[in-house]
Amino acid sequence: MATPNLECRMYESKYPEVDMAVMIQVKTIADMGAYVSLLEYNNIEGMILFSELSRRRIRSVSSLIKVGRQEPVMVLRVDKEKGYIDLSKRRVSEEDIAACEERYNKSKLVHSIMRHVAETLHLDLEDLYLHVGWPLYRKYGHAFEAFKLVVNDPDSILNTLTREVKEVGPDGQEVAKVVPALSEDVKDALIKNIRRRMTPQPLKIRADIEMKCFQFDGVLHIKEAMRKAEAAGNSDCPVKIKLVAPPLYVLTTQTLDKEQGMLVLTSAIKACTEAIDKHKGKLVVKEAPRAVSERDDKLLQEHMANLRHANEEISGDEGSDEEEDTGMGEIDLENSPAGLQD
Repeated sequence: MATPNLECRMYESKYPEVDMAVMIQVKTIADMGAYVSLLEYNNIEGMILFSELSRRRIRSVSSLIKVGRQEPVMVLRVDKEKGYIDLSKRRVSEEDIAACEERYNKSKLVHSIMRHVAETLHLDLEDLYLHVGWPLYRKYGHAFEAFKLVVNDPDSILNTLTREVKEVGPDGQEVAKVVPALSEDVKDALIKNIRRRMTPQPLKIRADIEMKCFQFDGVLHIKEAMRKAEAAGNSDCPVKIKLVAPPLYVLTTQTLDKEQGMLVLTSAIKACTEAIDKHKGKLVVKEAPRAVSERDDKLLQEHMANLRHANEEISGDEGSDEEEDTGMGEIDLENSPAGLQD
């Protein structure tokens, strides 16, 4: 059995449009500039002249471009006959970079799914794109958006795809016939891979605050403010608040909807602020609500562990004239009061 073709561009167009930001990988650096591969266009070659690296005077080329680096650049010229593509790094804006990176990450995931299905079932990848990927790009703006819908309702998306085949009729004449674009085994493999790779995972949203209250019963006032913060959550976005070390606290929530999670934490901070303000306390937002990674979570846990360890060492010191402060650890709102800040 012949090895199927597993190399194909991500988009229907063979070449990018002028003034479009594309993702590249630097291959070599020559006398006049850098030769790069356009990752979304099956690694066709392009070139960035040194004059297009930076708006500022170039003191060191190596500080601006390195072999192996992937980054968005702007398309300046495309000569389809000769295959020349001129690119610019200095003309790409921050907005272009963000949009390009978002599009590329989506396209890369779609491409990975398509390539895996083609490889597993010994299909031609370009043929799979021709009858599945590119029609979905045309209809939904990006195949990624269609794949998200496939997770919960595959038939409504994939059953609309058709292809035209030619058959010889009873009279010996060749006729065109419209049939489903996907056989059942290809459809099943595609659904299985999409669901495995694209089933949404909860995002963790976090905000960091400082909260103090020097009033009488300040401990109880902080506890009340923390309850107000947690009450701002809901079943889809439950809010938790923990003490890192006086006066630093973190608010967190987990949700499938990033925008909703950000709004819920913002509301929680507002509720907490209003509650502590009533008792002449103070709340300062150190880090606004943002999505955090597992690495961020790990760093926070390590920081909290280090602070606890430091507090344990302080509590063991003898001969101190100052009042001992062991910190409060993680607060259980049901069974223990929040701490009064220093």
